[in-house]
Amino acid sequence: MLSLDMPLYVITAERRGRFHNLSRLTRGLTRGVCRMLTETGFGPITEFRLPNRRRADVMGLGSGSEFVIVEVKSSVADFRSDTKWPDYLPYCDRFYFAVAEGFPIHILPDDCGILVADSYGAAIRREAPEQPITAIRRQRQLLRFALTASERLNRLSDPRP
Repeated sequence: MLSLDMPLYVITAERRGRFHNLSRLTRGLTRGVCRMLTETGFGPITEFRLPNRRRADVMGLGSGSEFVIVEVKSSVADFRSDTKWPDYLPYCDRFYFAVAEGFPIHILPDDCGILVADSYGAAIRREAPEQPITAIRRQRQLLRFALTASERLNRLSDPRP
């Protein structure tokens, strides 16, 4: 049996409502990012829990088992106060920041991709460099991604308290 590094936790009402507690701008940017990922052949999951206990804003899985993480930033203050995004890098092949039009992208790190998003979509402003994850991590993460997606889909038809 494959160990998953971290168990899948029972989804509580508090965790279930986390996305709805985000600002309207953050929710809109996240929706636009998910639309763009879907249109480009990725299956997105929001608030994906990583084995290091960090939570990626959006994780996308491509048809070739490639993983993309997108960190949504609604303001300069949001970006400057976030010191945890480097902890996401070992869990994705490409890493992007998603920001709204007008965000000063020159403050974002040069070695990360940039998406400019709104509620209806997103566009790649700067492609993210590819940094392939290890084969064992990919295998474990693929399983966790599938189990998370399955659990969330099941929750739609069986919304347990």
